[in-house]
Amino acid sequence: MSRVGPVATTTLTPRQRAVRSTVALKALMAITGLVMIGFLLMHMYGNLKAFLGAEAFDHYAHWLKTDLLYPLLPQGWFIWIFRFALLACIVAHIYAAAVLTLRAHGARSTKYVTTDRIQQTYAARTMRWGGVIIVGFLVFHLLQFTVQVVTPGFTPGISPYEMVVLSFQQWWLVLAYAVWIVAVCMHVRHGVWSALTTLGANTSPAAKRFLDGLAWVIAVVLFVGFMIMPVAVLLGWIN
Repeated sequence: MSRVGPVATTTLTPRQRAVRSTVALKALMAITGLVMIGFLLMHMYGNLKAFLGAEAFDHYAHWLKTDLLYPLLPQGWFIWIFRFALLACIVAHIYAAAVLTLRAHGARSTKYVTTDRIQQTYAARTMRWGGVIIVGFLVFHLLQFTVQVVTPGFTPGISPYEMVVLSFQQWWLVLAYAVWIVAVCMHVRHGVWSALTTLGANTSPAAKRFLDGLAWVIAVVLFVGFMIMPVAVLLGWIN
């Protein structure tokens, strides 16, 4: 009769558990960040519909809010499902960023400072304060175009096209929008590279250069794509 030896068990140390948790949080940040970048590209595409005129822009806005995925879903359901999913991504992204930042502060050594350390600190601060600006203006943006309590002149029944034109005819709003877009693009430029690196795409010097170039391309496309419409309204090209 054979004896069964003791079953080996693996117990993770607190440090090992922290490392696994950190990896999971970084992956969570990467995935939610890429989802939000996808949303920004889609939103930019919708904004550019304004160059096709009021009818095309309003038709797109109606389709997006009411008819997208109809009849697979009842009319108007998709936009609410999408909003809740996007909100979940934003909350998860902020949570992961906050936890990782606190851990980095706790583990920081002050014995020496290297060039890499300075660069990492600068990038972290840029991402952190850029994130604060993005969230702040996002709240303003929702109050303006969704809740419609910010921009004077909005009346019941106003069309999406009229809201856009009325808003961006005001120079101060275009300037605030530009500051927000700059913050978004700086966040995206670092975020794309960081996210794809976290997910394992940065495997060689050539891959690093490609990811860096891709991050710059996406950031520039977003800046031009988001700013061209407000500037066109301000200059009277869209009215």
